[in-house]
Amino acid sequence: MTVLKTRQSTPELTVSTLTGLWSLVDQTPTNFTMIVVYRGLHCPLCKTYLAELNRMSNDFAEAGVSVVVLSSDSQERAQTAMDEWKLPNLTLGYGLTPEQSQAWGLHRSAGRGLTSIGIEEPAEFTEPGLFLVKPDGTLYWSNISTMPFARPHFKEVLGAVNFVIDKNYPARGELV
Repeated sequence: MTVLKTRQSTPELTVSTLTGLWSLVDQTPTNFTMIVVYRGLHCPLCKTYLAELNRMSNDFAEAGVSVVVLSSDSQERAQTAMDEWKLPNLTLGYGLTPEQSQAWGLHRSAGRGLTSIGIEEPAEFTEPGLFLVKPDGTLYWSNISTMPFARPHFKEVLGAVNFVIDKNYPARGELV
């Protein structure tokens, strides 16, 4: 598994979204591209998490942050999440591959049947992660998890983004 370091170039990332192809290299945010990886349609915590992001999408845009949300789900499951979870303000990507997940240092899990909300887990899926990438393609900040619990709240992420922009705070965690 790869461990990404801040101030270093991120891996290439191109994925399908419900609105077309999305590529990290094509992003031109004022401050950051935020990549949010969620577990998939089967995850009730992801529904709540992404609802928060959907509500705050304009706040991130005002802070100069472009946002994409990704999972290893199929197009059909991503579309169901978009519709049932009511996420009209988000760009929802799907089909994140094991190789892409590994390149970004994300953890993967094997499905274990029905979840607490009665939706079948995929045979394999990617666990959560959040990345802030600078316009030059270098990693500014990352948070990855092996579990669906205790992810960074978007209100805190936005507060941190505003702080680092205001203070020109450097990326940390760069030492090998």
